[in-house]
Amino acid sequence: MVRESEKVSEPNMLDTLGLALAAGILYLWRLGMVPLRDWDEGTIASVARGMVTSGDWIYPTLYGGPYLNKPPLVEWLMATGYTGGISAWTSRLLPALASALAVPLLYWLGQEVFGRRRPALLAALVFLTLLPVVRHGRLAMRDGVAITLFLLVLLWGLKARKHRPYAIGMGVALGLIALTKGILVLLLGTIALVFLAIHQGKALGRNPYLWLGLLLGGLPVALWYGAQINQYGAVYWQGHFVAQSFERVATAIEDHQQPVWYYFLELLKYSWPWLMFWPGGMWLAWQQRHQPWGQLVLVGTGIYLGAISLMGTKLPWYIMPLYPFVALAIGKFLDQGWRQPPRWAIGLLAFIAIAAPIGGIYLGLADGQPTLIAIALALGLSTGYAAWQLWQRRPRWCLTLAAGLYATLLLLMGSDFWLWELNEAYAVKPVAALVNQHVPADAEVVTTFSYGRPSLNFYCDRYIAPLTGQPLLDRWQNIPYVLAEAEHLPTLPAHKEIGRAENMVLIQTISQ
Repeated sequence: MVRESEKVSEPNMLDTLGLALAAGILYLWRLGMVPLRDWDEGTIASVARGMVTSGDWIYPTLYGGPYLNKPPLVEWLMATGYTGGISAWTSRLLPALASALAVPLLYWLGQEVFGRRRPALLAALVFLTLLPVVRHGRLAMRDGVAITLFLLVLLWGLKARKHRPYAIGMGVALGLIALTKGILVLLLGTIALVFLAIHQGKALGRNPYLWLGLLLGGLPVALWYGAQINQYGAVYWQGHFVAQSFERVATAIEDHQQPVWYYFLELLKYSWPWLMFWPGGMWLAWQQRHQPWGQLVLVGTGIYLGAISLMGTKLPWYIMPLYPFVALAIGKFLDQGWRQPPRWAIGLLAFIAIAAPIGGIYLGLADGQPTLIAIALALGLSTGYAAWQLWQRRPRWCLTLAAGLYATLLLLMGSDFWLWELNEAYAVKPVAALVNQHVPADAEVVTTFSYGRPSLNFYCDRYIAPLTGQPLLDRWQNIPYVLAEAEHLPTLPAHKEIGRAENMVLIQTISQ
């Protein structure tokens, strides 16, 4: 029960436990039922397995060479999870658990900036039921872990105003962000320091525990980066800092060039139906910009969204640290309209309630996928019931919507559809089983597929390079095995077919 007049000085522990349990279930539900995807999941998992097999956790490697992309905190988590065996489940397990902690942490952060239970709880429920947050939090990637650490930075920074030793945790969490996503710590740290400087004034810089925390958090970062530079020299500087960090900011690498409004489109694609309340939440933040929550939302949204929109390289998951600010703004808007619900939203909710079942039934019947029908019906029923409650001016309509979206996400995450990128190419596990069955571990394999697939490399525990055209023909007598697309077989020199899977054919070359 959420009451208008209820004010608490500390987060409600039942709320905290409930949110943690709900997030844990949602993030772990059938987590390993679909294989790892390209690109980051397959790559990071291969790096983590290399740590386990080599015993070297300091100098990450990928396919026998140095891995220069990112620092290794997430790989360390995954490698730890591999004590339970190496699989998609153990690859995702610890990163997903760390990501799920962001839900109760956002509730605690909301309690600090709102000073009241209800808007904090509503913001956490919104965050819990945002599709992009759940999807990326379940992946064997860095973004969910980085969000959790960022919320710890903000939370401990706020608590340090009354209890200064909390600033130690703030500095340590910043160091852990640096070990998770490298230079992203500069952007997230700037947001935290600007907000806390506005909120606390000079008291932040005069807190000796902050400097102690920065020292404790920065020391492992300095030692790890120092070890890499000592080991690889200029190669590491060029490969990590220049190619993977500074060039991504200044230019579009690997054709990831998008317009400046790209991330607004990402919000529009995946953040419904909560997104309809975001403009109202941002307007409230501006009106209440002298309050802590308004300052945090405006500073965080302005700096982060502005920075990633101006970056040269744009990838969908770069937007992830924006969602806590989106959820806080929406939570405050829902709280503001608790007694006078926004009845203008009835039409859009009713539209979703009608369109979702129609679209789901059509696609489900056309593709023979009854799960799609169940997902669409759950979404339609929940939005429809929330619209009816809104029509009746019942303030708990938003709780109904949150519960319905949670049920819908449970159905989605329990299906094969939550990782829709897997449909972009052939299924890797049957092809990997074919390779592992017939190809010796030390034999070279190449593929005529148009690009290399890190997920296939992970399941084969080897690097399968793409090689086509004249370069393939030039090396034909020196490559024992080729994984070819079936339609390419007539164009290839003499070979012996070994087996087929997913329109991919494993062949053994025959010297002319």
